[in-house]
Amino acid sequence: MNLDIDARDFFKDPLTESELKKIVKMTGKKPSELLRKRDKMYKEKDLGKNEKTDSELIKLMVKNPGLILRPIIILKNKALVGKIDIKNIKN
Repeated sequence: MNLDIDARDFFKDPLTESELKKIVKMTGKKPSELLRKRDKMYKEKDLGKNEKTDSELIKLMVKNPGLILRPIIILKNKALVGKIDIKNIKN
C-alpha cells in the first residue's frame, strides 16, 4: 500500500482548538477518550475523575499537546487515533 502522507508535529506546530474539535468529531469519540493517560499532566490534573466538560478538555489538550493520544491519522472524513490497526487504513 502506497500512501501520500503529510506529517505534522503538533508539539512544534500546535493544533488549534477548532482543529482539535474537528478531529474529535471525526473520530466519533469524546475528548476524554483521546486523552493520553500516561502523560504527567493527566495525573497532575487528576483527569481520570472526568470532572471537566468536553470544551475544558479540548482547551487543556491544546495547551498541553502531550495529553493527546498519538498518532492521529486523518483520512478524508475520518480520524484514527492511538494504536491503529493498519487494516483500518484504506484509501
